[in-house]
Formats: sequence, structure tokens, C-alpha cells
Amino acid sequence: MMACISLGACTHKVQVETKEPITININVKIDHEIRVKVDKELDDIFSDDSELF
Repeated sequence: MMACISLGACTHKVQVETKEPITININVKIDHEIRVKVDKELDDIFSDDSELF
């Protein structure tokens, strides 16, 4: 229990103060993948009634 209390008290914090603003340029590339799983029954409904959507 003392270990939990002592670890909770240790937080990482960095604070910098300057007279001029600091510009940080970061290039971030985000890739994502979306998977859609349709049950066979719904797939049949969509294929039978193609004007549904």
C-alpha cells in the first residue's frame, strides 16, 4: 500500500518558461483501418433489395 501511495505522488511534469513563444512543427501520419462485418443474412437482404440505400 505504501508503494502505491509513493508512486502516486511521483508525477512527471516539465515546465518551461521563455520570453519568446516556441514553435514546434510536428508531422504526424495516422493510418487507420475500418473493418465492417455484415452477417450473411443482412448481406442477402442488401443484395436482394439493392435500392434499400
